[in-house]
Amino acid sequence: MSFPALVEPASELTVDEVRRYSRHLIIPDVGMAGQKRLKNAKVLVIGAGGLGSPALLYLAAAGVGTLGIVEFDEVDESNLQRQVIHGQSDVGRPKAVSAKESVAEVNPLVDVVVYEERLDNDNVLGIFEGWDLIVDGTDNFATRYMVNDAAYFLKIPYVWGSIYRFDGQASVFWPHAVDEDGQKVEAPCYRCLYPEPPPPGMVPSCAEGGVLGVLCASIGSIQVNEAIKVLTGAGEPAVGKLVIYDALELEWRKLKVRKDPRCALCGENPTVTELIDYEAFCGAVSDEAAEAAAGSTISVVQLEQMLKEREEGGKDFVLVDVREPNEFEINRIPGSVLIPKGEFLNGNALGELPADKPIVLHCKSGVRSAEALAVVKGAGYADAVHVGGGVVAWVNQIDPSQPAY
Repeated sequence: MSFPALVEPASELTVDEVRRYSRHLIIPDVGMAGQKRLKNAKVLVIGAGGLGSPALLYLAAAGVGTLGIVEFDEVDESNLQRQVIHGQSDVGRPKAVSAKESVAEVNPLVDVVVYEERLDNDNVLGIFEGWDLIVDGTDNFATRYMVNDAAYFLKIPYVWGSIYRFDGQASVFWPHAVDEDGQKVEAPCYRCLYPEPPPPGMVPSCAEGGVLGVLCASIGSIQVNEAIKVLTGAGEPAVGKLVIYDALELEWRKLKVRKDPRCALCGENPTVTELIDYEAFCGAVSDEAAEAAAGSTISVVQLEQMLKEREEGGKDFVLVDVREPNEFEINRIPGSVLIPKGEFLNGNALGELPADKPIVLHCKSGVRSAEALAVVKGAGYADAVHVGGGVVAWVNQIDPSQPAY
């Protein structure tokens, strides 16, 4: 289904703009009118990371007149494998600033507005107000639900993307869309597709599971393509469609996503009528893991002391790394043995644990080890503990000679 253009055209294009965008102007579906609409458009991009990098660069190159960047993080060396808007000289600098400079290099005719802050319930509506379209490059469920809800309340369409390892997804969520005749379209929101977040710890983040760098370009470019279509009225945007890409098998699929009449946000009897506590809704860890970790979490400083005492003949214990084998190859806490979290969840790991020694669990940051701790405690290891902050904290505070990831 086609939709009317979201943005009215600017009054004119300068000679420099005509020269710059000439390859757009000769496309009948874009033309002079479409390019004027892009010039008049205001697009807000959430995140200047894996998806935000290609999205910002191609939105700028396309001639979107005003770009907004919401980003609070700094450039880390591990970002450079996929976040192509940043370079080696940007390591340690604010991502928002780095991204703005890169956009200016690509297209100095674009106005850039920077929000160098973390998006949250207190600022999201204020930041979103006045933008025509939102491109979502976030990487966690809590922020995605918040972006979806805020965009719905402000009646702003948004283009969503998601990446993990070799897999990517994209869609356009626009519940307030109308057709060419001005009639409201039964279009879904993000909650129609995912009414509930996955159980905590079930879906690893890109930081935990990894992502193929070039996949960001594939999905990010789809997001820009859809944004251009919505802004200019060209083609049929992916409203009510889910695009799924398997880069490993080079397979594309397109599924229909229908509006859910029972949707908590945009359904017939909504229960979400204002912003909610999204961290609580998505949960950093499950209730069982939080209960197990309460009073059973040690710091890396405490672990270091325990390791020293053990070397000097003190109390012995078993230090278990619950990450995946490829993560274990990158860095590790000395003296740890590898038993992936999945082995705890299916029960196989319990047979490998000694009954006469304390068990200390850790992972990258403490989320997966808390989930494994709940299993271990449930099996009767009452004195088991896990390491808050995991390997990240160990590398940052104890052994910076090891690579971080």
